[in-house]
Amino acid sequence: MIILGISCFYHDSSACILKNGKIVAAAAEERFTRKKHDNNFPNHAINFCLAYLGIAANEVDIVAFYEKPFIKFERILSQHLEHFPRSHKVFINSLGTWLNQKLQIKKILREEFNYHGKIVFIPHHLAHAASSYYLSGFNNSAIVTLDGVGEWATTTMGFGQGSKIKIDKEVRFPHSLGLLYSTLTAYLGFKVNSDEYKVMGLAAYGTPKPFKSHFDKLITTYADGSFAFNMNYFDYTWSDHMPGKEMEKLFGYPIRPTESKIKKYHKDIAASLQAKLEEVVYKLLNVAYKKYKTSNLCLAGGVALNSVMNGKIIKNTPFKKIYVPPDPGDGGGAMGAAIYTHYSYSSKKLNKKFSPYLGPQYLWYEVEPILKKNKLKYTLFTNSQRMLNKIAEMIVHEKVIGWFHGRMEWGPRALGARSILASAAKAEMKDIINAKVKKREMFRPFAPVVLEEYASDYFKIDKQPPVLGKYMLIVIPFKDKGKKDVPATVHVDGSGRLQTIARRDNPLYYDLIKTYMKKTGIPIIINTSFNVRGEPIVCSPEEAVNCFLSTGIDVLVIDNFVVTKKIDD
Repeated sequence: MIILGISCFYHDSSACILKNGKIVAAAAEERFTRKKHDNNFPNHAINFCLAYLGIAANEVDIVAFYEKPFIKFERILSQHLEHFPRSHKVFINSLGTWLNQKLQIKKILREEFNYHGKIVFIPHHLAHAASSYYLSGFNNSAIVTLDGVGEWATTTMGFGQGSKIKIDKEVRFPHSLGLLYSTLTAYLGFKVNSDEYKVMGLAAYGTPKPFKSHFDKLITTYADGSFAFNMNYFDYTWSDHMPGKEMEKLFGYPIRPTESKIKKYHKDIAASLQAKLEEVVYKLLNVAYKKYKTSNLCLAGGVALNSVMNGKIIKNTPFKKIYVPPDPGDGGGAMGAAIYTHYSYSSKKLNKKFSPYLGPQYLWYEVEPILKKNKLKYTLFTNSQRMLNKIAEMIVHEKVIGWFHGRMEWGPRALGARSILASAAKAEMKDIINAKVKKREMFRPFAPVVLEEYASDYFKIDKQPPVLGKYMLIVIPFKDKGKKDVPATVHVDGSGRLQTIARRDNPLYYDLIKTYMKKTGIPIIINTSFNVRGEPIVCSPEEAVNCFLSTGIDVLVIDNFVVTKKIDD
């Protein structure tokens, strides 16, 4: 049985395809269109998935969509009627896309792909729940989903047992932790549905105390783990902007203009937002633990990308094992919808050999013509270890490496297939890469990638779930050894958003770091996504070359080609 999962029309459109219970391909539309967080119908991602299997769309047995559009439209219409006439302009502006696209999934599949087969629509938060639980390997688990909004739900609590998932409780729109974070993201002058992670990083520079009472006025929590907003401060139910004038009055400062100077109170507001999010989520998770009496937790939804929050769950709840999928957000909804549909229509279990490396791959004979076309100086290494020795030596000498190998990663994090790598031994490297390569805000930290077996030597891991490190979804404190040896990856609060790597997951990536360790005694380097600010992670060799040539990246490693900008001495 072949099942195609699709998510689109909000943000981070994507596609995923399963064959007989095995996830064989998945990718976000943005990687092909080069439009960050692309929300359009994922034509390119679908075509990639079909091409990977070598099939036409009419050979797909079921298409699974990640939400129920008619129920979502019902909510949009209800919003409009409740807030009319203030909502009139926004509703009219959005009506066309609903009538022409968002309610026309069957028509689009028929016209674009000549697909006339079965289509199922999976509730949004059920797709989120499935994307986590079915990949976790748990036989049972509490499941909590947290995002902006699906159809009506913004937060759900449920339980997974065997192959069954049951959602027991939900918090409904407009009360939403995802929208709270997005509203403050807008208030702080950043881009909604894109820059929330910047606010998370900014929070480490502030203190929550000055604005704690302000956030207590925004949100009320209850004993059952639910919460409610004071909507006088929020305009997103009727307007195309999110923070209201009352919010500006509450904080005592105007909305920060984009790209303007970040001041201390911005940092403190970000810190207070992060603290309030954690307070509400941990209270909810403690209620879930008492209800389901299991030590396993599956987390999904866009809020589950908050790696700072994830890093404190073990300390603040009784859960002992946590799973968050590599893409817990809307993009991951395509995978969740496909997996849930598999369990609904097939008796076969999901193939347990899951890897996040599910995107396109380019072989040497596809790469070399692009290098020649750009008249680049390159060396082809037929011996991989010789190549790794060369690259590790370059990293020791503080060269910045563009690393392009194998199948592209699934999800928003670079996991060693489309990465920029560098030494973390000197603190200055952070500023060098931010300024000359990534071209982004200087306050933003870089993630360390560490050989899995050495992680506890450098990080205060205790009983933290190692799988969260695999997908770069956890921030935890460094030990003194880490602060001393790899200062370029230490955030201002002494923490790091680590990626742990085991050889079984990505042998060449692991071997590179192991080779670097043999030269330096340090099993950690910088790993950041292969892109510049405002662009998606590179997907193709052409994009890798363009990024290499337009930035301060010193060396490009693409397949077994090592490309330099000038002859090395």
